[in-house]
Amino acid sequence: MASRFVEVLAAVAVDQTYSYRVPDGLAVAVGDVVTVPLGARATTAVVWAEATPEPRLHNRIKDIAGRLDVPPLREELRGLIEWMAGYTLASRGMVLRMALQRGELGPERVRVGVRVTGEAPARLTPARRRVLAVLADGLVHAKADVVLEAGASVSVIDGLVDEGTLTATPLKPSPPPEPDPGFGAPDFTPDQQRAAEALRAIAAADAFTVALIDGVTGSGKTEVYFEAIAEALRRGRQALILMPEIALTGQFLDRFAKRFGARPIEWHSELTPRARARHWTMAASGAARVVVGARSALFLPYADLGLIVVDEEHDAAYKQDEGVHYHARDMAVVRGRIARIPVVLASATPSLESEVNARRGRYQRIHLPSRFGGAALPHIEAIDLTRAPPPRGRYVSPPLAEAVGHAIAQGEQALLFLNRRGYAPLTLCRACGHRFACSSCDAWLVDHRFRVRLVCHHCGFSMPRPKACPQCGAEDSLVACGPGVERLEEEAAALFPQARILVLSSDRIASIEQMREELGAVAEGRVDIIIGTQLVAKGHHFPRLNLVGVVDADLGLANGDPRAAERTFQLLNQVIGRAGRERTRSVGYLQTHQPQHPVMKALVACDREAFYASEIAARERTGYPPFGRLASLIVSAGDRPTAEAYARRLAALAPFAEAVRVLGPAEAPLAVVRGRFRFRLLAKSPRGFDLSGWLRQWLAAAPRPKGTLKLEVDVDPQSFL
Repeated sequence: MASRFVEVLAAVAVDQTYSYRVPDGLAVAVGDVVTVPLGARATTAVVWAEATPEPRLHNRIKDIAGRLDVPPLREELRGLIEWMAGYTLASRGMVLRMALQRGELGPERVRVGVRVTGEAPARLTPARRRVLAVLADGLVHAKADVVLEAGASVSVIDGLVDEGTLTATPLKPSPPPEPDPGFGAPDFTPDQQRAAEALRAIAAADAFTVALIDGVTGSGKTEVYFEAIAEALRRGRQALILMPEIALTGQFLDRFAKRFGARPIEWHSELTPRARARHWTMAASGAARVVVGARSALFLPYADLGLIVVDEEHDAAYKQDEGVHYHARDMAVVRGRIARIPVVLASATPSLESEVNARRGRYQRIHLPSRFGGAALPHIEAIDLTRAPPPRGRYVSPPLAEAVGHAIAQGEQALLFLNRRGYAPLTLCRACGHRFACSSCDAWLVDHRFRVRLVCHHCGFSMPRPKACPQCGAEDSLVACGPGVERLEEEAAALFPQARILVLSSDRIASIEQMREELGAVAEGRVDIIIGTQLVAKGHHFPRLNLVGVVDADLGLANGDPRAAERTFQLLNQVIGRAGRERTRSVGYLQTHQPQHPVMKALVACDREAFYASEIAARERTGYPPFGRLASLIVSAGDRPTAEAYARRLAALAPFAEAVRVLGPAEAPLAVVRGRFRFRLLAKSPRGFDLSGWLRQWLAAAPRPKGTLKLEVDVDPQSFL
């Protein structure tokens, strides 16, 4: 019988497929997950296509080692991998790796149960008596449960099994309860009802379309898009909800369970390897009816995906800046188009890309203009720090301090927002002026008093805070410059000594469970003052919060990012929107040195339309996204001359195209990271130009980086550092 050959794509950093022979007796089909010998090791791979190699090569082709007992990758996911690799210039193998959960596809651990056989034990100790009492009903109990309930060790149970008093049996894993689309009947306002009906119709159409739920903070966007999920479930299909990871809270999961009677399957970075393997298999087999997860959940091999929801679609966390560079919101739209299913985007402050697509009719806008239950939007005031500055050495102005004190006296909560982790962004010596900088990065070390260390936020380097200056030896001369949330906590404790204060910052939260517990404390009113970074702006519902004070509203405007105004507007709008969700009057204060800045004026006037109109006009005039396209090329090396020389050589080899402008090379704003010197080139083109194809032509003409040289390409960059 003639041998059969297939093309296999390995989940490694290669773009090409390799030919393998299918051994006799092994049945494989396109999409199956297999293991193959690649070099000196076995590698996880996927059968990509049938192959017809030249006969003279047959004796040199290796056999597939085996097929993994997991569901195959469907055609639409393989199509996404192909499209994404072509667009981002990443290798197909690296994109495939994201779909294969980095190859961790081992067998599930078998849980063991025990039950009584009726035979009496040879001897009866107190521990054995407790075990037999637990098992007196004659049913099978999980071994681990018996240990806990009887207060006995595993060895006691094993001894009873060895004597024949108990028998051990493997337990079949019980499937999780399925979400029920008819479980919780929602009570909608007329606006919400219209939106829900539109989304049900979209979900029922089984066709590709993109809808943008554009609703003010607190308008019930989540409950409304739940109706699209309910419709997908009624039709027997799966649904995916993408969220920024820090927004994936217990509060959201409880809201989901209230509507559907069961929680969704989670997918995020803190799942154990075993849980990841189990959830991956459930998504692939169709047992996971609804998955809620961070951006990587987009690449799970769903059995029958019928709907994708991207919550907080404007959030920068959807952009991955390491490994394969991609934006999960954009790739969700691509997967929806390939799979011919609807995609729902939701935000109170849509990204400019989504806003323009909605204005031009590419996306269907579903508008929720008012808050649920008649609650009013917060009144916003600017505090001009040039006229009402805080006392020397303090960062909370007198008007804001007075407002916070009044809120606490009324039994309400107050939020002080500062998007800066740690105690202070800079530490210097008053005697000689020495500034503490990272030895591996072009960045200052941040003082973290909670950890008693100076930390680099770019490479993770840290050192104990010294008692004397390492430059001049002066003692007690080190001073912290500028505020972080820890310093703000210290100031709030001095201003309001009786207040219960909680700091919500990513560097002080060890796990998602801890974050959920602390957010629960806020929601239950066990905290008076919340001090937080952008962590608090991610869709949380704080019923007792009626005052938000932004300590430094100008912070995001001074970093040279083309999206700085958009991101600042979105972030401040979202964080102030945490206030006043339970009918009472609420207020937001913006401490700023630039009260006349367009962002501040738009926020104070609650004039979102004016801000978007101005920002869209500026982007269109300058040809920046979404009216043009950008690609960033970062050249890095262990020494500056090597990086600069390669970057200049690369710029000289750029193919000529009238539509493309190449800027640079220039030192990146962060010139050194992790001991690597960085130079940046930026390619800018019109929206309709095939920038990815042009980049591929450029890189083909460039010399391969050798030694410590590294070249990273980011199509549609979000960071300009």
